[in-house]
Amino acid sequence: MTQTFPTDWDIDEYYDETEPEEHWQLRREFMKIHKDKFPEDYLVALAKAFTNIEFMGCIYPAPLMIRIAELSKDVAKTYREIKKTKLQRTFVSASNAAESKVSGNGLNYTPLKI
Repeated sequence: MTQTFPTDWDIDEYYDETEPEEHWQLRREFMKIHKDKFPEDYLVALAKAFTNIEFMGCIYPAPLMIRIAELSKDVAKTYREIKKTKLQRTFVSASNAAESKVSGNGLNYTPLKI
């Protein structure tokens, strides 16, 4: 038995003007693609969790992470490709930065993995 859900709701009602445009566009696309598969409130929550994972590195319980991974395969493909080519920030511990400054060698540091 296949469930159907109302699809006449407006995705753009969930736009948050404090949200960066890139985040909104990805979240909007996620909701657009899956609008007919889930009830509105559940899909909105899934989409928010999806963007939290993509942009902020949030981690959720395993069943939710698996579900979002399955649902986001195609949605995030382009974003992930673009992300690979963007500059990555490198964080240096304060002790390594101070040591490098004292030694006069700015190349003597160990980046922190985050």
